[in-house]
Parts: sequence; structure tokens; C-alpha cells
Amino acid sequence: MDYERLIDEETWAFIRRTAESYPDDAVDLSIADQRNVYDAMCRDFRQPRPAGVETEDRHAEGVPVRIYTAGDPTRTVVYLHGGGFVVGGLDSHDDVCAEICAQTGYRIVAVDYRLCPEHVHPAQFQDAWTAVQWAASEFGDPLVLAGDSAGGNLVAAVSHHARGRLDGILGQVLIYPGLGGDRSKGSYIEHAHAPLLTLEDIVFYEKVRCGGTPPQSDPTYAPLQDTDFAGLPPTVIVTADCDPLRDDGPDYCERIKKAGGKAHCINEAGLVHGYLRARSSVKRAADSFERISIAIEALGQQIWPYD
Repeated sequence: MDYERLIDEETWAFIRRTAESYPDDAVDLSIADQRNVYDAMCRDFRQPRPAGVETEDRHAEGVPVRIYTAGDPTRTVVYLHGGGFVVGGLDSHDDVCAEICAQTGYRIVAVDYRLCPEHVHPAQFQDAWTAVQWAASEFGDPLVLAGDSAGGNLVAAVSHHARGRLDGILGQVLIYPGLGGDRSKGSYIEHAHAPLLTLEDIVFYEKVRCGGTPPQSDPTYAPLQDTDFAGLPPTVIVTADCDPLRDDGPDYCERIKKAGGKAHCINEAGLVHGYLRARSSVKRAADSFERISIAIEALGQQIWPYD
């Protein structure tokens, strides 16, 4: 794959800067060291919270959450962070959540779900589901669910599980999600050695996540394993073109549309997995982040601008 041609210099600078804190062989480190280098990388990229955004740390039935508000919100977004189910937390995506809050005016509830390998699947799903139910009950607002990477997986898993159990989910926005696609074809092969996330990395995270043999026919683990895609909320999926997970997005999108639902997939040319951190330095990433915020705001207002 000719990444020198596909990826522009701004994005290469982001990739190099990321590698300074989080090297390509980070998965070979101990779990504790992986978390340390990931946290250091996130601190390096972290942007100040926009003026007017206030935060409060609370617990959602035992699950730590951070609530962001700016003014008097009428919608609540539950945000689930990425990190391969192994790294990340409330601080790793603090600036992302604060900026979404400022741009949409919505309340953001960031969820600090338990991590692997100390807590294997389905602990992460259980925490996400608990936090979503709590947010719906605590604030009484309609919800939009959003998340990146592993968090996108959890958002979709919750949306599938919520059918017939929880009303008021207006939509879901999945950012370069891993949804359990076929790793023997498509982007998994085409971009097996992509910058910042490789197929080898994905295999490592899967082993850590399940602590053994991955489950089958379990949409709380891999939403693409579901057999029923009807009744899901309006869905916007944003993928990075240079990412082994890329094809999970359009695959999931097509299954929702074939089941009669609303779904739209945006593939971001020249971007790599984890590009949310590049939104302040890479124009392509900044433009994508604006599209993500617009999608969250539109779904919250029950507007579908993608027909």
C-alpha cells in the first residue's frame, strides 16, 4: 500500500508525533506500561477545554462518568472512548468531549468503563449499558450515543441491546469503529500494516478482551454478529480510509439500510485510525471532526441530512 501517496504531510507529522509517545511496538509492553505511554500521548495532544464548558465527575450506578455542560442542554450524548478496551479513560478523551459539548450545546456523559485484561468481556458492555440507562433516567433527555474505535463497538452493542428495553435513543455516531468484521478480506488485508493500527494490533486486543476464544453470535461483543439489524436508531458511521477497520463501517451501514433503517457512512480519505487527536493540527481531521459534531447535533434534533 502506497501510504506516501495516500497520506498527506500534515497527517504524517501527526503519525510521527504519535510514535514519539506511543511507539508501533507498544502492544509488546506490559499492560501498565501501555497505559502509561497512551496517557502520555493523550496529554501531549490534549487541547484546553473551550470557555464555558463545565464538568462534574459522578457515578452512574457505580460506573464513573464525567458530565460536560455548557448552558442549558436539552439533549444528552453518552460518549464511549476508544483504546482497544485496554487503555483510555475520562482524561484521554476529555478535550474531545468538551469540544463536542461546546459545538452542539448538548450535555455529554463520558463513561469510564472497566478495562481489560482485569475485566474481560462482557464487563465493558455491561458498564456502557448501565451508564446509558442511568443517563436516560437521570436527565430525562433523549439520548444520542457516540464513541470512537472500541467505544464505537460499545455504542453499537448498546443500540442493539436497547431495542425493546430503552426508549429515547435518537441516534448513534460511530467513529472508526471495530464491529467484528471478516478479518480475512477487504480493508483488514489491504491495510493490515497501516500506520497507528495494524491487523496484528487488532488480534492482540481481541485476545486481551475476551481472555480466550472470542464468542460467536454475540452482538454485545461484535455487533456485526447480530442477525437482526431492524429497529436500530438512525446511524452515522465515520471511517478512516487507511485503517484495517474501515470496511466494518459500510458493512454495518448496508445491513441497517437493508433492514429498513437509516444509516450513512462517511469514509475520510487519507486519514488513519485515531485521527481525532489530529483535529487541531491536520485539516482533514479538523474537517472530519466538524462533520462528526454536525452529525451528533443533527441526530439530537431528529434531522436526517443524508438523503
